Amino acid sequence: MKKYRVAIIGCGGIANSKHMPALALNPQTEMVAFCDIIVERAEAAAKKYGTPDAKVYEDYRELLKDESIDNVHVCTPNRMHSVISVDALDAGKNVLCEKPKAINAEEAKRMLEARDRNGKILTIGFQYRRRVMSEKMKAIIDTGALGEIYFAKANAIRRRMLPAHGVFLDKYEQGGGTLIDNGCHALDMTLWMMNNYEPEYVLGSTYDKLAKLSRPGEQGNMMGSWDPDAFEVDDAGFALIKMKNGATVILESSWALNMIYAKNDCCTICGTKAGISMELDPTFKSIRTERLMLNSIIADRPAITEIDVPNDYAPNFRGPNANDKELANFLAAIEGTAELIVKPEQAYVVTRILDAIYKSQEIGGAVYFED
Repeated sequence: MKKYRVAIIGCGGIANSKHMPALALNPQTEMVAFCDIIVERAEAAAKKYGTPDAKVYEDYRELLKDESIDNVHVCTPNRMHSVISVDALDAGKNVLCEKPKAINAEEAKRMLEARDRNGKILTIGFQYRRRVMSEKMKAIIDTGALGEIYFAKANAIRRRMLPAHGVFLDKYEQGGGTLIDNGCHALDMTLWMMNNYEPEYVLGSTYDKLAKLSRPGEQGNMMGSWDPDAFEVDDAGFALIKMKNGATVILESSWALNMIYAKNDCCTICGTKAGISMELDPTFKSIRTERLMLNSIIADRPAITEIDVPNDYAPNFRGPNANDKELANFLAAIEGTAELIVKPEQAYVVTRILDAIYKSQEIGGAVYFED
């Protein structure tokens, strides 16, 4: 069994909550290099997760000179995702880049080009596909049980869960707000469920109303107060996405919205035979012998359980750990024993659509895709 020498570039929140814990549990990986512009964070990560001889860097370009490193995890703010990923691929490393793929489609395309010219593996951290509920929904859809899929909703609605820490509110560092942060997860999952990556046009709107109007002490935010005057990105974004085959996708995304219920990281898929949703808990609705049937997906069991009442929902169960499965698939793809679950071409389409939503807000109209 090959042991992969792994480097972490960016040792902040997502590296500590997702990437490094998963790597520490995987017997095929050892963390040998850590880089952060705040070098103390890299030192702390190396002490907690690194091999005894792990190295610490402030400049990622110095790290990439180490030819013994096999894989790089890019966990920086969004602005550097494409820059570091391209440099790492050009240095002969495989790359797992945190979502979003890039801050715009042009940079996302450069990542594909770097992957192609170097023959390395590139994937993007859309781990919500690997939740048990997501995988079970996808398996049902792939049987053709829904018939022709013509409508879907991608929901990333938070009521008051605005990330007031770090650089999340900095447009230069992040490229955008809720759409590029949590909206991308819901959109990625929805397109994957539909197996449809051919948008025709997008009509979108973005807002920063609650972020700008709410003063500290009046915000009721789960992640602490923010300075409205320093808020530079969107706190809500919505879009109608028309696909080339005629299907319609509605994307709803927010960090702060006056809604009764949050509907975060979930989707609804509707077809000519049935529909399936995880808005509350994963449920499958179809017609059986002239009756509307509700099938509740029990996430930790091998099959769905059919019931005849509309109020008995399965538990919202997310394990086994999606982060661990994401890492295992990345390593299997490197070894050639499995296909990537999250293909960078798919993530590129997600980025193109997000780009188009921001452009639509700017021009006040629909944005069409030329190819």
